[in-house]
Amino acid sequence: MLRFIVRRTLQLIPTLGGLSILLFIWLQRLPGGPEYALLPDDATEEQRAQLRRSLGLEEPLTVQYVRFLRNILQGDLGTSLQTGRPVVEEFFTRFPATFELALTAILIAVTVGIPLGYLAARRRGGVLDFAAVGGSLIGICTPVFFLAFLLKVVFAERLGVFPSAFRLSPGLNRTDLSGFVVLDGLRTGELDVVWDALMHLALPGLALASIPLAVIVRMTRASVLEVLDEDYVRTANAKGLQRRTVRGRHVLRNAMLPVVTAIGLLTGSLFAGAVLTESVFAFPGVGSFVYAATQTRDYPVLTGFILLIATMYVLINLLVDISYSLLDPRVRAQ
Repeated sequence: MLRFIVRRTLQLIPTLGGLSILLFIWLQRLPGGPEYALLPDDATEEQRAQLRRSLGLEEPLTVQYVRFLRNILQGDLGTSLQTGRPVVEEFFTRFPATFELALTAILIAVTVGIPLGYLAARRRGGVLDFAAVGGSLIGICTPVFFLAFLLKVVFAERLGVFPSAFRLSPGLNRTDLSGFVVLDGLRTGELDVVWDALMHLALPGLALASIPLAVIVRMTRASVLEVLDEDYVRTANAKGLQRRTVRGRHVLRNAMLPVVTAIGLLTGSLFAGAVLTESVFAFPGVGSFVYAATQTRDYPVLTGFILLIATMYVLINLLVDISYSLLDPRVRAQ
């Protein structure tokens, strides 16, 4: 098992290396060059020349790339043009909020999507099956930002059931240990903070979970239907095994292989999708910060965000491979 994990980890290095090359090319190809993208339009030519010298843009491209790669490995992603603080520091400050939001969304998608997809497959052609398939189509077709606005208007502004913005209610005191509000509240016993945080996570988490939930329902349904027709399932039923054993050991375990892959890819996409969701609910995470960066051409922040999303995808794919090897030991031999 350890050998499998090490091999998969080493295979991820070329992926990150290729991403660094693409990022470097993107920075070099900014409109007018980096000096025009990073400086205001009324900057003088002397200021632009000084910025080029400070960034080392007059050196050969190979030297620039080596320096760019070295800075990334050292955690130096530059300074945000919005706040004047290091990009890494800004991300670490806001990442807990985005992580809690993404975790809420994927938990909603998994805990609802897998049972619903399984039940729809078991009752193929029934009312539940048609409702699940129709609902999943609506979920896939509905833009996240539109659903977020709809949930906010109906459940926050009109009904007043949930908060409409922010991560916590104004004036609520809490003990900040790690930046993760729910976790810190559980550790310190501040249950009022935990409840308030969960209420603030409900609407943006549901909006962000809409597309992953729809995909997981359809993937689970299709995978379970395929497994139900396999010979080993019919043989297990013919032997008189308990229905719980057949469903858990033979059906669900084998049906989860493609679903696990989908969950891994969807989890990575949640961090990118958080940009729109956080903007609608004024949620103080990485997404809303990156959205503001697009308005001000804060390219160091955008570069850091691309690296963050790519790293999350790489780590999640590694976890997917490990999950695959646990569900199907034959994968370890490949």
